[in-house]
Amino acid sequence: MNVYRQNARVLTASLVGTAVEFYDFYIYATAAALVFGPLFFPAESATVQHLAAYASFAIAFIARPVGATLFGHFGDRVGRKSTLVASLLLMGGATVLIGVLPTYESAGWIAPALLCLMRFCQGLGLGGEWGGAALLAVESAPKGYEARFGMFPQLGAPVGFFAANGLFLVISSVLSDAEFAAWGWRIPFLLSAVLVGLGLWIRFRLSESPVFAKEDDHHRAIPVVELFRTHMRETVAGTFAVIACFALYYLATTFALGYGTATLGFGRQQFLGVQLFAILFMAVGIVVAGYAADRRSSRSVLMFGCFCAVLLGTVMGLMFSTGSLFVIGVFLCVALFTMGLVYGPIAELLPRLFKARVRYTGASIAFNVGGIVGGGFAPAVAQGLADSGGVLFVGLYISGAALLSLFGLMAVRAERV
Repeated sequence: MNVYRQNARVLTASLVGTAVEFYDFYIYATAAALVFGPLFFPAESATVQHLAAYASFAIAFIARPVGATLFGHFGDRVGRKSTLVASLLLMGGATVLIGVLPTYESAGWIAPALLCLMRFCQGLGLGGEWGGAALLAVESAPKGYEARFGMFPQLGAPVGFFAANGLFLVISSVLSDAEFAAWGWRIPFLLSAVLVGLGLWIRFRLSESPVFAKEDDHHRAIPVVELFRTHMRETVAGTFAVIACFALYYLATTFALGYGTATLGFGRQQFLGVQLFAILFMAVGIVVAGYAADRRSSRSVLMFGCFCAVLLGTVMGLMFSTGSLFVIGVFLCVALFTMGLVYGPIAELLPRLFKARVRYTGASIAFNVGGIVGGGFAPAVAQGLADSGGVLFVGLYISGAALLSLFGLMAVRAERV
């Protein structure tokens, strides 16, 4: 096959596949911020409902390292392509099933239990998705283009977010609040079946990663055992390196949406519209970071982005306290652009830390464990901080997460990046 055509297929598959996976992941985050509290977790306090919904949101982050280990094992021993197909099927199936779940009113405690189970399956699937998509892109890249190829699976995040929240915006604009709460929220989950079908069609047409195809020792050891025996430093450093991007993202999207609508009183459509505009800045940040990382290094671009995030956290409280949607929108644009800087080069940096025989497992575990620390409990913690001390402390949470990532990046061996 023509090398340019194969590269185009790889980049399309990595972008479309991760976009579908992140769409599935984000519609849950949006629904958790808007309706899951009263639908699945009845309580006297609206704050308790929000916290319960955010806690169910965090379940997927606990599942992601499990998925990283499981799918990483097969990705390093069987191949990138087949593992990516399995992860997409698992996550897509769980997402569609959420769309047909009963609520607490009709099924009692079974409803939140099933919701949490499906959320766990979503996390399991995404835990295996990102590492495989990143490896497929980076391992297929011509020399000197690794970060630019690696930015394509990263662009799946803003594309998935735009599709998810754009759909919620359209649905909420044509339905009343009562209709949206009764059945309208189910539509994005059910439509995932169409997107998963598209993603599978593209992935079945791929060839195996050339780096994996050259390896002849995939079956000599259990990948996760070898990883912790030979690459512990790299795994820990990589985990810390991704904390900032998760914290920035979920505080600028999930927490901001819930806080902006429930506490500050902005309309749902208003705030979703602002976030949809701001997410474009994340895509720009990813592209800028990809080109800059190939010119310099992924590590240096990530360190610069983390430094910007430290400064950004210190002004979050001031900007939210104005109560101006325009000022808050400016903050979200800058925050998501910065998130692009600390997210775009990750797909090139993490695979580079590990040998090919443990690369799927190592990159996936580092990425997903970092997701727990940086983003898994971020909306719930931020809600608690905002209720007790104000948004100033939420901003300091961002600054602290960025400092942790800086420490992780400084621990990465320079010769590996």
